[in-house]
Amino acid sequence: MRNSRVLAKLRQGQPVLLAQMGYFIPPFIAYAASAGYDGIWLDLEHRAMDPREIQALMPYFRLYDIDCLLRAATREKAPLYRYLEDGATGLIIPHVSDAETARDLVSKVRFPPVGDRGIEGSSFETNFGLETGIAEHANRETILIVQIETPQAVQNVEEIAAVPGLDGLYIGPADLGLRLKHQPEGERADIPQVMQRVAAACAAQGKVWGSMPHSEAQIEAQVALGARLLVWGSDVSHLKRGVMSSGETVTRIAGLAGSP
Repeated sequence: MRNSRVLAKLRQGQPVLLAQMGYFIPPFIAYAASAGYDGIWLDLEHRAMDPREIQALMPYFRLYDIDCLLRAATREKAPLYRYLEDGATGLIIPHVSDAETARDLVSKVRFPPVGDRGIEGSSFETNFGLETGIAEHANRETILIVQIETPQAVQNVEEIAAVPGLDGLYIGPADLGLRLKHQPEGERADIPQVMQRVAAACAAQGKVWGSMPHSEAQIEAQVALGARLLVWGSDVSHLKRGVMSSGETVTRIAGLAGSP
């Protein structure tokens, strides 16, 4: 059974680099691995994939030895651990606002004695039954991250970070920023203030954290606060940048500017 590349680096105190992916583009997995990424954030919250498409992608993650951290669109117990059985290294769960929800998620995706996940010994996770010891291995090598995206989550962040079996917290700046704008003026915080609070809560509990930077300066600021989950670039952003750059090059060389 495969060990997590992300967890191996985190256990050494090193930051990890993640790319986002939301479309069925197998070459993106190869390119990310060759570029030094440790994992890919596979987004099923805002993108739709057929279950067979998800299963078809998983061997590519194994082939190129890069983690798949799957952001799920459900909190149902069996579908969550089925993603792990199909080969995902870990799960990212959006909009977790309290410790009770975090504990429930731990119960669903960790095996006893930590949680209450169901066991199946013939999945891709176990090389279709060729390897044994899945419970111990999965409890050690599966990643569980919850997203802090609401004012309620910020208020509860110390309790969320303290939940056993949780590996880290991730600040969703777009959702959280939108909601913070609608807080009463005297209760309103900004994202940098939230980052400081999340960083302190995670440091106190030995958990990791991160957010989505949009500039090199933001990367530096997050790293200075202790962030070790660094998400930078996506299939869409890389594709857009590449297509636009290619189009501009051909237009410039061939003099196509202004053509229909």
